Amino acid sequence: MFGLGGQELLLILFVVLLFFGPQKLPELMRGLGKGMKEFKKAQADLEDEFHKAVEAPDPPKKPVEATAAKKEDEVLVGKQS
Repeated sequence: MFGLGGQELLLILFVVLLFFGPQKLPELMRGLGKGMKEFKKAQADLEDEFHKAVEAPDPPKKPVEATAAKKEDEVLVGKQS
């Protein structure tokens, strides 16, 4: 885990315990857990949306020549009238 051994983790936990005290530590850990849960949920939602966008078929496109020819016909018909 991040290149930290057991002794380093114990030292960090001891410093955190001294800094925040035993009363605030459970609240701090609870908030950290909720934040991690929300982050993972947002990450999963983003991945799902990405996969849906990649797997969705592209809408059919109209050929450019056909639409241009249709507009020319409309213009010619409009001028004759």
